[in-house]
Amino acid sequence: MVISMKGKVAIITGASRGIGEAVAYKLASLGADIAVIYAGNTAAAERVCEKCKTEYGVTARPYQCNVAEFETVKDTVEQIKKDFGTFHILVNNAGITRDKLIAMMKEDDFDAVLDTNLKGAFHMIRHCTGTFLRNKEGCIINISSVSGLIGNPGQSNYAASKAGLVGLTKSVAKELAPKGIRCNAIAPGFIKTDMTDDLADNPLLQMIPLGKMGEPEDVADAVAYLAGAKYVTGEVLRIDGGIAM
Repeated sequence: MVISMKGKVAIITGASRGIGEAVAYKLASLGADIAVIYAGNTAAAERVCEKCKTEYGVTARPYQCNVAEFETVKDTVEQIKKDFGTFHILVNNAGITRDKLIAMMKEDDFDAVLDTNLKGAFHMIRHCTGTFLRNKEGCIINISSVSGLIGNPGQSNYAASKAGLVGLTKSVAKELAPKGIRCNAIAPGFIKTDMTDDLADNPLLQMIPLGKMGEPEDVADAVAYLAGAKYVTGEVLRIDGGIAM
């Protein structure tokens, strides 16, 4: 079934590359207008917006924003609302890694990952919820990870942030469901992006039942499904080739 998202506006964090970029193209291909939130690469964000406009005929605008900063996110969400009039879908995809074994991990490395991956999602949800409540509808999709479900050596900070996203997803889903707002999570496994370029020889890849890494488009397809799944909330959907089953 092909879902039409014409007339909808989607906010996507970390949308200038990787999974976020693929999500932007997928939702744009279904007719949604796109707010591309990015951390630092302006040229990449503008390229994503241009492709959304020229190939899919939707409106797309870039917004530079550090999602770890509460007031910055507030100002960015307010600007998006001014530019688009409203919004309907929030995809919390922004994430960073600072991998290190726990015995050598610095406090700054732990804090930085949680501030972006977990607190950043809270900031976005917090500042978008008012509009969702006024619209009496909304769809929040948090990009977690199988690391948050099964753990991963050297990623205690990353796994903690992604596990936190699962708890955040379920609590927000229960809290906002009576208002017509859905909140779900996706837990990708090994996906071919810039962040996984150094994992080509990782022995964990041999543990994937389907025998290969996934593509960003695999996650984007799951986002599109959850965006249109009107009777699904509080779910954590694994896109991992079976590694966490």
